[in-house]
Amino acid sequence: MNPRQSPALLLCLALLGTTACSEKPLLEGARMERLREIAERVEQDRLMGLVQELVQAHRQDTPVDCSSFQDLPDEALEALCNLTRERAGALMQSRLESLGLRVQRHESSSGPFATSNIIAELPGTTRPWEIVLVGAHYDAFHAGADDNSTGVAAVLELARILSQYRFERTIRFVGFDLEELGLVGSSRYVEERLGPDEIVASVVFDCIGYYDSAPGTQRSIPGLPAPSSGDFLAVIGNDVSRGRASELYALNEALQLTKVIPILAPADGASPVGGNLMRSDHTPFWLTGHDALFLTDTANFRNSNYHQRTDTLETLDAVSFRRTVQVSAATLAFWAGGPQ
Repeated sequence: MNPRQSPALLLCLALLGTTACSEKPLLEGARMERLREIAERVEQDRLMGLVQELVQAHRQDTPVDCSSFQDLPDEALEALCNLTRERAGALMQSRLESLGLRVQRHESSSGPFATSNIIAELPGTTRPWEIVLVGAHYDAFHAGADDNSTGVAAVLELARILSQYRFERTIRFVGFDLEELGLVGSSRYVEERLGPDEIVASVVFDCIGYYDSAPGTQRSIPGLPAPSSGDFLAVIGNDVSRGRASELYALNEALQLTKVIPILAPADGASPVGGNLMRSDHTPFWLTGHDALFLTDTANFRNSNYHQRTDTLETLDAVSFRRTVQVSAATLAFWAGGPQ
């Protein structure tokens, strides 16, 4: 998760149920038993194994050149001088290719840093031009277990499961590059590769593996009262994605998978009250009018290991991590029009 947005107040916390504004019932056409089946196929040990592999990839990699950041405070500079991504990106690409998916690299050299986003697709059967996207950034500071090996592992596990089915819409799996340097890869992806009407729904993961049910473990985001315990998944949306947030919430309630708290930003999020809701790769989608949800454990508002050397595998809650991926699997399958 990117820390370089200025702190700001948040507009509102909305516990959304199935009564949200819609002309049709939120889950009309949902085949709950098939969605439950897909959710149950998420494997906890496989997820944690993927995180372990990604952590090892980051530890064995060569950091990016941080010489241009020497004027930063020592703590920020220490993190930036331990930013890696090449090996994690190669691992992500190889795993997606092993599933039989067509994988492409979106290369861009504009600006001081070249980026390489990873894009794989599961083609839709009847509406392939309509895209349901799921993505996560693969660059990380230090070992990067929660931020963001959990997000990448989730994308890979979802690709494994969903590729065993067929859906009306195309599902696109994306690894974004250099999120930690200011959402660089995702901004270029939206600017250079994304058509105006391609995306019908999308989810971005960033820090989804750290949970603690003890009282006092959740800090409040400025301006927004929060539960005392850091045991929930935050689902962050804006006005455009309000309906999708309602659908995810309703599916989770129907399947009883995890504890979800939706948070809504005003308009496209770009306001004095939206800064802390725009700290990851969903932001370029919001700013261009695209539907996107941001799923997170709230990062530094809960996890003291955020951007530290201590962001390691053993700090994660494997059970809650799996539940987050389960609700995501069911939601993506529903949005994609299936399974068939």
